[in-house]
Amino acid sequence: MTTQIAIVLALLVIALVLFGLERIPLEVVSILLVMALVLTNTLTASEAFAGFGNDIVITIAGLFLLTGGLAKTGIIDEVGRRLHRTAGDSEFRIAALIMFAAALCAAVMKNTTTTAMFLPVVLGIAARRNISPSKLLMPLAFGAILGGTCTLIGTSTNLAVSGALPRYGIEPFTMFELTRVGVLIVCVGMLYMLLVGLRLLPTRKTSDSLTEQYHVRQYMTEVIVLDNSPLIDKSLAEARIGDEFDLTVLGILRGQDQYRIAPNPEEKIKADDLLLVQGRAEDILRVKSEAGIEIKPDFTLNDTLLEGKGTELFEAMVPRGSDFIGRTLKRLGVRRRHRVTVLAINRHGVDLLSKISRVRLRFGDVLLIQGTREQVETLATDGHILLLEEISRKQQRPYKQKWALLAFAVFLFFSLTHLVPLSIAVLIGVMILLATRSLRMSEIYEIIDWRLLILIACMISFGVAMEKTRADQYLADFIVQGTGHYGPIAVLAGFFLMTVALTQPMSNQAAALVMLPISVKTALALGLNPRTFAVTVTYAASCSFLTPLEPACVLVYTPGRYRFLDFLKVGSILTIAVFAIVIWLVPIFWPFK
Repeated sequence: MTTQIAIVLALLVIALVLFGLERIPLEVVSILLVMALVLTNTLTASEAFAGFGNDIVITIAGLFLLTGGLAKTGIIDEVGRRLHRTAGDSEFRIAALIMFAAALCAAVMKNTTTTAMFLPVVLGIAARRNISPSKLLMPLAFGAILGGTCTLIGTSTNLAVSGALPRYGIEPFTMFELTRVGVLIVCVGMLYMLLVGLRLLPTRKTSDSLTEQYHVRQYMTEVIVLDNSPLIDKSLAEARIGDEFDLTVLGILRGQDQYRIAPNPEEKIKADDLLLVQGRAEDILRVKSEAGIEIKPDFTLNDTLLEGKGTELFEAMVPRGSDFIGRTLKRLGVRRRHRVTVLAINRHGVDLLSKISRVRLRFGDVLLIQGTREQVETLATDGHILLLEEISRKQQRPYKQKWALLAFAVFLFFSLTHLVPLSIAVLIGVMILLATRSLRMSEIYEIIDWRLLILIACMISFGVAMEKTRADQYLADFIVQGTGHYGPIAVLAGFFLMTVALTQPMSNQAAALVMLPISVKTALALGLNPRTFAVTVTYAASCSFLTPLEPACVLVYTPGRYRFLDFLKVGSILTIAVFAIVIWLVPIFWPFK
């Protein structure tokens, strides 16, 4: 092993560990990886950043905008409303429709995007039909993941692998090349989920009361402002109750009036005011003499107490790409800037209630928010949160739907006829959206998932490093020596399983781009068709059913009240089924020789 190979493999191991830990954002790890390749003289600066000039990056960015046009004009929401009308009351029929709709939509857009768009719709159906969300949300996520295997544009993983193939002298995938096996994967996956998976899924009913569901009672109480309190005649802003005493005032009751819920920061505090505060009991006891307050006994809490005069309680999730990720509520100034109050955070089934202003938010956190619908929907429209109920249609442009559909149809026409490169085809579609104002220039930067583009570009550059140093050949020779005598089917199965193992803790795209050069070089060393192995790695990278770490699964994990083992129990059989289909059919459609 040469020094350069050792450096590349060491950096690969470090990157895999950091990807799995997720302590550092994936895009930052990717950039650090590329920087390390330059600093160790493995790549030149121009080679290291060549991935950013790859046309596949433009294609993926353009697809974000095309699918964004479908969302902004309300086409996806229209599919959801039709689901409402046709679902009926049968749990089996509802689950079947949800999986079919999710798979169909995910064939032309990211599975994460599909899951996020259908999540509020499915929660609404579950509430109206009195079905446990846990019976419907995992089928939604799995349907979206399965649908992504059907077309070239179904997932960014398919596109990333396709874009990397020419570097090994292999033709990129055509639009529907993956469809012949992908459709069977969807059909078998749906049959399994409907006939077996639904029986394995837990039935976990959620409480009708959000205050009970999030167990906020123990962190809320009423306090009386005493006559000698230093808070008297100060506004809520001047009193700095949050900064000084680590308490949040959610409401004020003065005299016989009703509660003033979510009071204005300029509201003056008066003697004998009854304040509804959020905070730990020990904090209230610690400061009660200093603040001149007394705890009111026999306090009872319900949703009604926290709502009134336009103020409501909402559940919202922190989506991927949100500005809230990695930042605390205190630093974000959510109450000051956005006029809403976060009462609780649910992280993977665990309610965080104590000192939540200091908790760093993560992708998938579900927030219990108090505020007006307008304020909360503004946060949702800006992409900061994903509201777990259908928002009003005022932010959509239904009158532009025909243009969004035309843009997508034009893109499909050019991509199928090969009259222009795929990157140009997608840009033509984007230009139609912009020219018809179906999509606005100001929305472009918020729709594109920049972190994913950075990850793919950097991993393409890492693939160049593996090829340049022959690290991929070194690993391929190692695999051939250990497994080559077992036959091509066994080697192919090994690559599928290795890719599935990698894609659980790290992103699908990174896993595919790490395994692609190794699988291609192994195929060449064995005298086999490298395309067979590339296709297998592509399918395997989308097989993320075993854990809730796949972004589509993260989205449904908390709303469905799932546990980690639920995914392992239901997803393991589905993974075996997909494995069997791929190992059986891929060598038939893409022969070894």
